[in-house]
Amino acid sequence: MPNPIILIPARMAASRLPGKPLADIHGEPMIVHVWRRAMEAQVGPVLVTADTWDIVAAVQKAGGEAVLTRPDHPSGSDRIFEALNKHDPGARHDIVINVQGDLPTLDPNAIHAALVPLGDASVDIATLCARITREEERDNPNVVKIVGSMLDASRMRCLYFTRATAPWGEGPLYHHIGLYAYRRQALQRFIALPPSPLEQREKLEQLRALEAGQRMDAMLVDTVPLGVDTPEDLHRARQILA
Repeated sequence: MPNPIILIPARMAASRLPGKPLADIHGEPMIVHVWRRAMEAQVGPVLVTADTWDIVAAVQKAGGEAVLTRPDHPSGSDRIFEALNKHDPGARHDIVINVQGDLPTLDPNAIHAALVPLGDASVDIATLCARITREEERDNPNVVKIVGSMLDASRMRCLYFTRATAPWGEGPLYHHIGLYAYRRQALQRFIALPPSPLEQREKLEQLRALEAGQRMDAMLVDTVPLGVDTPEDLHRARQILA
């Protein structure tokens, strides 16, 4: 049977909202809200991977588990890989779920959905998407789109990720949700790869996996969780969780 673990990378040096893991939402730091959503999924242990002791202390105060990692990691994927090897050197956990630390409104059911494609042995990495319904999101470069082949009504094979409006022509567009479920070996391979040309051009780390031939499938979910990147996003999160 698969033995998943959820890792939540968190760092203090966000450019648009410095210190956001500790931003207060109704009396608790944002990172604690994200930890609670992950715990509610009940798919495996949850570990916050932090770049400062302040984040570790906040999670531990709430009853959670956290580990301190190097502050100079270039990405959340690198941070969770360091934490994974510290926490689980014996490789008991064969599936690693990366939940971004700025998703306090995440539906725990979305974590379950991300595990579904890994039931197919040919899939290396799984992720999530939602159909774009707001016209202004179609051309917004901050809304990352998945171009893929639908395998059934709820799952697609990812062919490309882009900030452009794609694919061209009539039909739905899909908003990528940055939650990933990796086979442990796939994460290890991904971390060892150098940044790829398309990754650097689009500023999208997940393109590295596709350029290296790793297969990624996406499950379609109903809603996009609010990612908190700005003070305005933080205000919306407080309203949603009121």
